Amino acid sequence: MNRRVFLSVVAVLAAALPALAADEAAQKPDAKKADGKKPRILYVTESKGFVHGAVRRQGQQLAPSEIAMKQLAQQTGEFTIDMTQDTASDFTKENLQNYDVVMFYTTLDLPIAKEDRDYFFNEWLKQPGHGFIGIHSATDTFHDYEPYWDMVGGTFISHPWSWQSKVNITIHDPDHPTMKPFGGKEVEWIDEIYQYTHLPNGELDPNNHWQPEKVHVLMSLDMAKTELKKPYHVPVAWVKNYGEGRVYYNNLGHNNETWTKKPFLDSILAGIKWVTGEVEGDATPNPEVSAKEEEKAKAAAGG
Repeated sequence: MNRRVFLSVVAVLAAALPALAADEAAQKPDAKKADGKKPRILYVTESKGFVHGAVRRQGQQLAPSEIAMKQLAQQTGEFTIDMTQDTASDFTKENLQNYDVVMFYTTLDLPIAKEDRDYFFNEWLKQPGHGFIGIHSATDTFHDYEPYWDMVGGTFISHPWSWQSKVNITIHDPDHPTMKPFGGKEVEWIDEIYQYTHLPNGELDPNNHWQPEKVHVLMSLDMAKTELKKPYHVPVAWVKNYGEGRVYYNNLGHNNETWTKKPFLDSILAGIKWVTGEVEGDATPNPEVSAKEEEKAKAAAGG
């Protein structure tokens, strides 16, 4: 792993988020927990399209979401993490042996060698205890590469709800470990929200990759309570099984402020525990939820 990305971490942590000691030892995998080794995460923040502020580095300093994840690892002691914006070097079969979870906040086609992509999808991710966590624009990645969009669950088409939008979100499975941090059956949030099925003109994209029959939807926009209404279902978070591995995706995370909010960070922590099998939660596909939300959205939008 290329370690140059860790330079100047202490100064950035002090400036961007609540202070936290950032000694060198905290950046390395440490001793075993009572029930085994801590999960090891490779957080990929490389962008080949739009570069979100949450993953934009300033010189040698880490980006806001990278700082937040490092702080989460240090404060909780629940996992270790490395960051990379160099998948050509770091996303390899050899290096993946060092990790249990791969986390993407990325855009478009990353320069990962075909043999390494094939290994990741056909072998690595299908192993028990391995998982993938996608944040925000992870669905704006590898649009035309079917193994990826089939795994992640959908592909970004547009975002009618901008980063300034205040939206109401329905939580369909409040008992799922990734949803418990939000504290109930609905939450109000300010963030950019993606849609996965319809073109900006409102027409259904015939090539959309949203597959409700393969995912367990956790969150959706509540069109009745959200100012900008669209007559179709807009999922926000979901989980799925992938072989014996697991996948958790959450659309939130565009805004830097989201990375300072405890419910969101606790949801990521719970996601790490869920994808590695430390905690359990339902991943049974629930296409009936999408169908119901589709009808509710049409009614709310007058469609």
